[in-house]
Amino acid sequence: MFEDNVLERDPALEELESPQSARGSLHEPNRESLKAQARALLRQESPTAKQPVPPEPERRQPPPIGKQHRNSVLRRRPVVSAIGAILLAAALGGGYLYVDYAGHFQSTDDAFIAARQIALAPKVSGYLTAVPVTDNEHVATGQVIDQLDDRDYRVALAQAEAQVSAAQASIENIDAQLDVQRAQIASNQAQVEQAQAALVFAQQQAARYQHLEQTGYGTVQNSEQYTSQLHQQQAGLLSAQATLNLAQRQVEALKAQRKSAAASLAQAEAQRDQAKLNLSYTTVTAAQPGRVVNLGAAVGQFTQPGTNLTMFVPDEIWVTANFKEIQLDRMRPGEPVTLAIDAYPGRTIRGHVDSVQPGSGTAFSLLPAQNATGNYVKIVQRVPVKLVMDNPPTDVALGPGMSVVPTVRVDVTPSLVERLRRYL
Repeated sequence: MFEDNVLERDPALEELESPQSARGSLHEPNRESLKAQARALLRQESPTAKQPVPPEPERRQPPPIGKQHRNSVLRRRPVVSAIGAILLAAALGGGYLYVDYAGHFQSTDDAFIAARQIALAPKVSGYLTAVPVTDNEHVATGQVIDQLDDRDYRVALAQAEAQVSAAQASIENIDAQLDVQRAQIASNQAQVEQAQAALVFAQQQAARYQHLEQTGYGTVQNSEQYTSQLHQQQAGLLSAQATLNLAQRQVEALKAQRKSAAASLAQAEAQRDQAKLNLSYTTVTAAQPGRVVNLGAAVGQFTQPGTNLTMFVPDEIWVTANFKEIQLDRMRPGEPVTLAIDAYPGRTIRGHVDSVQPGSGTAFSLLPAQNATGNYVKIVQRVPVKLVMDNPPTDVALGPGMSVVPTVRVDVTPSLVERLRRYL
């Protein structure tokens, strides 16, 4: 009732209910809606109006945003979702296969080709008369690289050979003298024997005539005469023995002279051999197969002993790979290696581990690190590993300093990928 009274006194309602408003431009439905709105406003403004508040309906808790989005995506694009799940599974499987396969190998990019390159130089001086090689040419063992003028050395060799001939002639002369002296010794020996025989006869004659003198059957003159002949024979024997002794001593002197001549011959032969060596040094040859690098010799150039004519790189080369020390746990000599050379990326060279240096590279450097002084920061060291090529290419040039990426197989057991390849 109170609400009816308030509505009756409300000017807005009166205006809406007045006939003038009815004659306005508003239609009947609009008027009814305006009345309903006005009543609602009066109920809210009235302090005594107590309208029961209807209970709010229970609201469902909305699902989480991510789940809601996922459910919506799965419902709207099931094919794309299935493809994504397949790709994710393939990526996880491929990653596992890669990690398992990579665990069987160790690799590094700090690796270079190495060789014992040498400098070729003459041992004697002279003018170069021929240089039959050119830059980067491959030469075989014994092939001529440089030729020096050898005329002076040929003359020295001829002189040394003449000295050898003279020493040999001297020895032959002494040998002839020895033969003559031995014959003289034989003659003197015969004279000694003859003197001994004559002495025996003289002794017998002297004794006989001395006995005759003593018995009165011989004269004193005969006794003295044969006694004198005995003394002469004794002196003759001593003279023959002295002559024999002198001849024998002369043999010893000739033998000493022969030793001196033999020493002179040996010296002359040594000089001759040295002359031959000097003559051979005029030709500089390759001691092993390899390549001529950085050739600096030219015809007409005067060279001194030790002058660098060219660098020589032998065919025997290897790879020095500087692995980190944490990569050497399972690396052993003989393990297979795959070598990828940066200069020839299309080639794959096989090899094996030859040896591992017993110490890091810094330990053998010119100025090794002194870790016992100052502050210490641990750094992973690198250890040189020698890798030998099993099938080095022969149609391309490989030399010291060229970059290589080696991959050493440290686990010979087949990986999962390799086992799958066998089954597939």
